[in-house]
Amino acid sequence: MTEEMYSVEQVADRLGLHVRTVRGYIRSGRLRAVRIGKQYRIAASDLDALTGQARAAPSVARQAEVSSIVQIEGVDRAAADRLGTLVLTSANTGHDQANPLRVQTVYDEQRHRMKIIVLGDPASSAELLHLLDAVLNADNGLLDREVHDA
Repeated sequence: MTEEMYSVEQVADRLGLHVRTVRGYIRSGRLRAVRIGKQYRIAASDLDALTGQARAAPSVARQAEVSSIVQIEGVDRAAADRLGTLVLTSANTGHDQANPLRVQTVYDEQRHRMKIIVLGDPASSAELLHLLDAVLNADNGLLDREVHDA
């Protein structure tokens, strides 16, 4: 079972605070958060610790989680869309549904750069990264279009 994660904005809404206040709590160490790229994510248990609410600790077997960020340069919008579809489809099929991979893609139009963020168990994450490596290094035409600055 994966713990629910909240954005800074979601925490601010839940607590009735300004986003800057929540970021201040994170910077001061009053609220624990994980930074993924340029954004913070707050675990439900850390939010509960801040508010003084205690959740019953579920008895879960110890497991590892991997977080990976893949940055791909020189990608046009169409190729980024194809890569995103491929990665999301792969993440949503053939993996343990109790511990799904979580994937987020971000495309920077001006820099022709794509980032793929993968969170999940080591085996599933490795499988997805191997697929991505195979696609990026294959001569399949997925990224063959030249990128021209506008």
